[in-house]
Amino acid sequence: MAYRATEKTRAAQAERREVLLAEAGNLVAAGGFSAASVKAIAENCGVSVGSVYSYFDGRADLLAAVFRRGADQELNEVRMAVAEHSGAADRLRALVETFARRAIRGRQMAWSLLFEPVDPRVDEERLVYRGSYVELTTAILRDGIEEGELPEQHVGIAAAALIGAISESLTGRLSPVPVELPETFSDDDIVDAILQLCLRAVGFAA
Repeated sequence: MAYRATEKTRAAQAERREVLLAEAGNLVAAGGFSAASVKAIAENCGVSVGSVYSYFDGRADLLAAVFRRGADQELNEVRMAVAEHSGAADRLRALVETFARRAIRGRQMAWSLLFEPVDPRVDEERLVYRGSYVELTTAILRDGIEEGELPEQHVGIAAAALIGAISESLTGRLSPVPVELPETFSDDDIVDAILQLCLRAVGFAA
């Protein structure tokens, strides 16, 4: 008689997978994707390396799942912040400030999600989520043009440029390798500078 998983068995498997995924996320948040080895995950969860592989199709699959979870959380926070505002200018401010401030608060995870060299599987996920941010920004800019707040422009290119600018502008602050910055250049200064750049770039009065 063929084995058929029961609902209880499936629930237990899903729970064990969740424990492994959560621990992998903790390791990434603390030391980046490079710290999330299958051996470290297994040891911290008190299971064998083989047990980890029974829930994921290799380390690349596991890290891609960790990336999706972290990126989903950040994207949802940005979307919620944008949805709380009306008017294209205020929505763009919410997008920039939420993105930048959350990245600075969770520097290691943000660095890993945005910049850390990783398996191609994770790079593929990065492109998907970058596209989601560009899509959200495109909608804001299109509304701004329709409402007469912005001059006519190629909204797709402008949106992609803004998302690239926000990410690249955070590199120095997020980098695990110390980068010299003026002592008076605070996190608030960085966020405000990025915001002013983005607003002016598309034609809003900063």
